[in-house]
Amino acid sequence: MKITQGVFFTGYTTLRIEGKFPEFFLNRCVENGISVWNVKKIDELTCEANVRLEDVAALKKLRSQMDYKIRFKKRHGLPFLIRSLLKRRSLVAGFVLGMIAIFLLSNMVWGIKIEGVTPEVEYKIKENLEDYGIKRGAWKFTIETPGQMQQKLLADVPELLWVGVTEKGTTYHLEGVEKTIVTEPEEGGPQSLYARKKGIIVDMYVEKGEPAVELNDYVESGDLLVSGAIGREEEPTLVHAEGEVIAETWYKSEVVVPLDVQYEVITGEKETQYGVQLGGLRVPLWGFKEPEFKRMHEEEYNKPFYLFKWELPIGFSSKEISEAELYKESRTDEEALQIGVKQAEMELKQKLPQNSKIIAQKVLHRQKENGKVKLILYFKVHEDISKPQPITQGD
Repeated sequence: MKITQGVFFTGYTTLRIEGKFPEFFLNRCVENGISVWNVKKIDELTCEANVRLEDVAALKKLRSQMDYKIRFKKRHGLPFLIRSLLKRRSLVAGFVLGMIAIFLLSNMVWGIKIEGVTPEVEYKIKENLEDYGIKRGAWKFTIETPGQMQQKLLADVPELLWVGVTEKGTTYHLEGVEKTIVTEPEEGGPQSLYARKKGIIVDMYVEKGEPAVELNDYVESGDLLVSGAIGREEEPTLVHAEGEVIAETWYKSEVVVPLDVQYEVITGEKETQYGVQLGGLRVPLWGFKEPEFKRMHEEEYNKPFYLFKWELPIGFSSKEISEAELYKESRTDEEALQIGVKQAEMELKQKLPQNSKIIAQKVLHRQKENGKVKLILYFKVHEDISKPQPITQGD
């Protein structure tokens, strides 16, 4: 089978040998190093066989020394295919130009569909997309990835809570979710306000209802703060109790702060490499010289090419290489304490209700071990501890 490997690329021909004992001629061919395969016996005086294009000259020389007639029936392989195409240059040129046009048109943006938002927000999204270079007729491999578009739109269109960007052929589909403006809910049924945690009452603002506690009272979780049943005990008037009950509450927090830290910072110096992605192989085009950065941060983006709606196993690739520097920092015990307090305050504020205030903090315990400072902190907070609870019949 080895003699037929690669014969399509080098070319071969099918020939007919006529004469007495044509097998003898084929044997002489093999003896002279001429590859012969697919031999067929037509009749007593005729045989057919395949030979390589490169062996035709040697075969003709051998035939001139013997009394045989040779006719070439068919030509096969790439050389003959190219020769045939060259005879039809106008047809080939039209085909190639047509394929190039189809390829280019398949890799341009021809549609942008936006769903899930109001016309006003849709207009803002379209304006921003045009600023990013994303519009009808734009080359797809010159614009940003869907993930990058999503991040930019969320930053530039404040009305958006979320936006999804998907690429389908020559069309980009965007689905957005707008931020909802919270309106004051309509007043519901009768309710009272109860404590959701323990604390000491420091301030009260009651819009509706009858206060059940006073300033400086200590309350536990579940205690009644503002009653929605006012008036006579036998026949009270039920109202929708509303208001704020501010109490002094307490929290304990534990944080660990390392004394020695290191972190990476991007300097701003960067270089970009461009290439063609062929399956899992990346072929560099330009900018492929490795930058002389000691530390690097790499981000790679791939833009596949399309033919109509089908994604091809080839695409445009860009790799952004940014210079990075490693910084090391040693902290004193006092600096670690300040950092730990700030960190604990930030974590606590994320858990507290809106408009809560941290009014005091105290270090209960500080311990240094294994290059770290362990802190146990105590915080005093003023926060609204009221929570509504409907009044049901029988309360």
